[in-house]
Amino acid sequence: MNPLLSRSTAAQSTNALLDFAAIRPEHISPAVDELLNASQASLDLACSNSVLATWHDLSKTLDVATERFGVAWSAISHLNSVADTPELRAAYNEALPKVTQFFSALGSDERLYAKYKAIDPASLNPEQTQAHKNALRSFRLGGADLVGKAKERYAAIDERLSYLSQKFSENVLDSTEAFSYVASETEMAGVPDDVRLAAKARSKDGIGYALTLKAPCYLPIMQFATSSELREKLYKAYATRASDVPEGADAALRDNTVIITELLALKQEQAQLLGFKHHAEVSLATKMAGSSEEVVTFLRDLASRAKPYAIKDVAEMREFAKLELGIDDPQPWDWTFIAERLKEARYAYSESDVKNYFQLPKVLGGLFAKIESLFDVRIVLDTAPTWNEKVQFYRIEKRAASSATELIAQFYLDTAARDGKRGGAWMDDARGRWKRPDTNKLQTPIAHLVCNFADGVDGNPALLTHDDVITLFHEFGHGLHHMLTQVNERDVAGISGVEWDAVELPSQFMENFCWEWTVIQGMTAHIDSLEAMPHGLFQKMLAAKNYQSGLATMRQVEFALFDMLLHNQTDNALEPLALLADIRKDTAVLPVPAYSRTPHSFSHIFAGGYAAGYYSYKWAEVLSADCYAAFEEAASLGEEALKATGKRYLEEILQRGGSRPAIDSFAAFRGRAPQIDALMRHSAMNS
Repeated sequence: MNPLLSRSTAAQSTNALLDFAAIRPEHISPAVDELLNASQASLDLACSNSVLATWHDLSKTLDVATERFGVAWSAISHLNSVADTPELRAAYNEALPKVTQFFSALGSDERLYAKYKAIDPASLNPEQTQAHKNALRSFRLGGADLVGKAKERYAAIDERLSYLSQKFSENVLDSTEAFSYVASETEMAGVPDDVRLAAKARSKDGIGYALTLKAPCYLPIMQFATSSELREKLYKAYATRASDVPEGADAALRDNTVIITELLALKQEQAQLLGFKHHAEVSLATKMAGSSEEVVTFLRDLASRAKPYAIKDVAEMREFAKLELGIDDPQPWDWTFIAERLKEARYAYSESDVKNYFQLPKVLGGLFAKIESLFDVRIVLDTAPTWNEKVQFYRIEKRAASSATELIAQFYLDTAARDGKRGGAWMDDARGRWKRPDTNKLQTPIAHLVCNFADGVDGNPALLTHDDVITLFHEFGHGLHHMLTQVNERDVAGISGVEWDAVELPSQFMENFCWEWTVIQGMTAHIDSLEAMPHGLFQKMLAAKNYQSGLATMRQVEFALFDMLLHNQTDNALEPLALLADIRKDTAVLPVPAYSRTPHSFSHIFAGGYAAGYYSYKWAEVLSADCYAAFEEAASLGEEALKATGKRYLEEILQRGGSRPAIDSFAAFRGRAPQIDALMRHSAMNS
């Protein structure tokens, strides 16, 4: 039996699971063909006169088939991201055009569009009403109003964009993994012991230290290695990934320059086919922000507030580097090292000291405890076949007074960096919550939660930096949004249907708990003594919380402005590197070398869903900071007020999903429109 066509242990069960351990590259093509054919047959039937233009009949006829197809393709795409092999990549890329063609055709099918337009709005409940509005909008954005050659061209562009985005991502992964350097004992001076042990374990025959560009290795080298030459070597390799700069065998095959040019041209052409001026208008059609001008104004206002703090941050580093480190002319690869040393001097602690307290199992225990207390649920280990032996599977249950339990959701947790796994951290939905029209039974949601942390060495648990802990909480915020929903229409359940510039609200909200003493106490245990983090060390961390927040804000604003201005051109006249250089005249407070190729590995906008949407991180940060401020206000009123606030956040934000506009959910929780004050206060930029 092809594991992509059944779900392990209970093939007919509403909540059965895919057998990830059994999936092989050779399963992909036959599964895609069978599911595609079944979906096409269901589409044709749904568009026929034998199926009424009602929400239930269309859903039962079409959505059941396409959801099954979607779940299988989601699994294939997930494996392509976390367990890439030449064989899997080949099978994925062979199937990708067929999948793209089908869903592109589905989204522009004028027969189906007519059926949806014929649905009586009075027959829909509130969830269905929102899903119906979204569906009609998706048809319009998918080219359903186009005819003839314009429609054919739109579909061809869709297929080509899918290929180019995948190729962009592959080039970034391949160029990251192509780098290798064996450092000597002398070069590794200053590097934390756990990073040294991991590098030694990677080296052949235990000779030297094998370094990579993956975050668990790259970042500590830039922070702690005293060798400026070593930092320069890694910095240049990282800054030029997937570009025209690297030389050597196959380097040109991993160059994203031409791909970026073609992606931009095709997005612009597609936008014009739909009647928009540029791709930014297409992107913003499904977001809270009303126009690219509104976004640019928001970003420039934020930059004007943050830049004085960023300039001060740099001035302090220059002075410290000259007086304490003997670095008179800091280079781009020196700034991270200088920043870390200044932080150690100013706050009398080191990130490497902090790291010894954050053992992954203990951190997870603290995270789960916080989630359980906030939202009145239980998180327990579950069993399921996985793609790697270190992946864990959990279930979230509704807390009940009796021994009976009610399943709310499940999730896969994949935390370790490894070869064949793309960098970064993300949450993806493996399956959505849905009151299925074919069985009338509730399907519970499943999430993929993925990070890239350093793995444990010699049987020891993995140690996380505090930034790693924040990343973990962030991705769980996304996961909770997906998993705790109580919406029964899958198109607006959880994160589905949520405006892209609001989807980061729950993730950034969860980050705040990484700075609460009671949470820190519950999730720290020193690797040697097993003692919780001392309160004195936590106070130092808290004092340093907004260390160089001006610099960090300006960096995000730079990325967001580049993304928005790149995608709101009508003629793509500005070449990406030239545009970025122009933006940096106003935003950059640190020099960037001419060889830097930031766009070439900017996967968020060229291989992800953030094109003309990267501003969402800062936009949603305003919302999340304001939401957390409600908890700060409640804390001063006592435990009952805090519980009531948590309950209201659960009910008005998380459980509502995309069943209503995000601004309505925010207002229902906060009782007013968003304000930027809390963000500036939390970032210590309100003086």
